[in-house]
Amino acid sequence: MASRYDDELWELVPEHSEPAPEHLRRFVRSLGRAEHALDLGCGDGRLTLEIDAVALTAADVSPVALARAERRLAERSVSLVELDPDSDMPFADSHFDLVLCAETLEHVRDVQLLLSEVRRVLRPRGRLAVSTPAHGRATALAAALTGFEPRFEPLSPHLRFFTRRSLTGVLVGGGFELQSVRRHNGSLLGVARR
Repeated sequence: MASRYDDELWELVPEHSEPAPEHLRRFVRSLGRAEHALDLGCGDGRLTLEIDAVALTAADVSPVALARAERRLAERSVSLVELDPDSDMPFADSHFDLVLCAETLEHVRDVQLLLSEVRRVLRPRGRLAVSTPAHGRATALAAALTGFEPRFEPLSPHLRFFTRRSLTGVLVGGGFELQSVRRHNGSLLGVARR
């Protein structure tokens, strides 16, 4: 079942939008080569372009985003998969050695289910790479100084707000072995192993 909500959000984004921020592209490129990689929450494929994999799968809950990804990735061999929100992923156990979840966790209703599914589809010692907007003391201070609304738009599609500590807790609590979590250019960048 398509996510109408996510489709409506993607319809608001200009089709030929800017490339992904350079710090996120560098993060994805730093992951190195993978045998089988999954870009989970691929959106329009801007970061999928940066993944170095022998076999690459890009998945999202939005058919609008996937149609854009298909056009953007036309010259690459990529399998595109539409996911049902809050459902098991249609992939075999232990299939991927890399799962990228970039700018996605903050939009997910059931993070515990998503991470459980990522663990299921990752091979033993496979890697999960995550990026999400960084929050923390600076966010709290800015909200105290300028007010809550400018920082946390009530109609924002973000359901969660992660700090380094909370992202670490979610990944470790999800059964992952944390490799690193760092803050860079307003993003949290994390890598964990199954």
